[in-house]
Amino acid sequence: MEQCTSVEREVDKVLQKFLTYGQHFEQSLEELLHCVGRLRAELARAALQGTSLSATLSSVMSQCCQKIRDAVQKLASDHKDIHGSVSRVGKAIDRNFDSEICGVVSDAVWDSQEKQQQTLQLAIVEHLYQQGMLSVAEELCQESTLNVDLDFKQPFLELNRILEALHRHDLGPALEWAVSHRQPLLELNSSLEFKLHRLHFIHLLAGGPDKQLEALSYARHFQPFARLHQRDIQVMMGSLVYLRLGLEKSPYCHLLDNSHWAEICETFTRDACSLLGLSVESPLSVSFASGCVALPMLMNIKAVIEQRQCTGVWSHKDELPIEIELGMKCWFHSVFACPILRQQTSESNPPIKLLCGHVISQDALNKLVNGGKLKCPYCPVEQNPADGKRIIF
Repeated sequence: MEQCTSVEREVDKVLQKFLTYGQHFEQSLEELLHCVGRLRAELARAALQGTSLSATLSSVMSQCCQKIRDAVQKLASDHKDIHGSVSRVGKAIDRNFDSEICGVVSDAVWDSQEKQQQTLQLAIVEHLYQQGMLSVAEELCQESTLNVDLDFKQPFLELNRILEALHRHDLGPALEWAVSHRQPLLELNSSLEFKLHRLHFIHLLAGGPDKQLEALSYARHFQPFARLHQRDIQVMMGSLVYLRLGLEKSPYCHLLDNSHWAEICETFTRDACSLLGLSVESPLSVSFASGCVALPMLMNIKAVIEQRQCTGVWSHKDELPIEIELGMKCWFHSVFACPILRQQTSESNPPIKLLCGHVISQDALNKLVNGGKLKCPYCPVEQNPADGKRIIF
């Protein structure tokens, strides 16, 4: 962050100088045009009268030419100064950021350059769709000739359509979606449908006494949720007592807080993404945030590997050379590290459960086989290596 701030300071200096240069340039140009205009008028008047060029007019012409030369020289000097400031921005970037970041990852990670480009483009398009920037995503697809199926777009289109309605305080599309997905939401232990009904009820309460009968009638929607949300329902029913006095001046004024709308947007996004098989945050943003944490460590380990000339130690594909803690936010699946070889298991080196119940990696199993028999490294049980079973976490 400090590096970014340092570069931003240099950029701000350039922008400020450029703004000052533009203002000074316009002012100088206007003055010169005014001066040349007057001189032209004087020369035209002298030509019409047929008189020769007077000493005064000649002096004015010389002064005007000198003023033009001085202005051009000053503008050129200021322009050169701006170029110096721009070059300082480049030096600040080189000073604060490593220019060889691309060297951290080997080209062997990707099957081909085309595959790399296509993967990156698809990640950007998915991010744009998830952020609701549909027109930008479509434009990128056209310019990059990336073919995106309608089945890929449809979940994002539906998600953004409902979120836009919620931002307009329109609960209709979200309620319709929640009712149609009631059973899957119940299996997720989601309270989305109840929260939507509660927010609609509160919206009716905000209408004052004129909406009291409509609110009472709508309260029948709470019946399926009475067991799980009894306390919340009691609070909403109790608020009806203060409806004629004004809910905003009652002990139930918290029901009118606008934070409920932000909360329902977050709840809908989380539950809808779970049902649609999408991540709440786009893979691109998660990857970028993870990269910001991991990159300094990867740069350091790369320098150590190069210094000790340990080529081939890090294959880049299957695992990182060191463990990098990214926090619980970036935990998406279970990870098993072999207790024998101290390596994280992978698709080509899966975890294997032995007959005795202990789990080791496939590579460790292969190394421990002796004479067609395997002796568990944790207990004295001997067994056939073929009896080991692969475990999928």
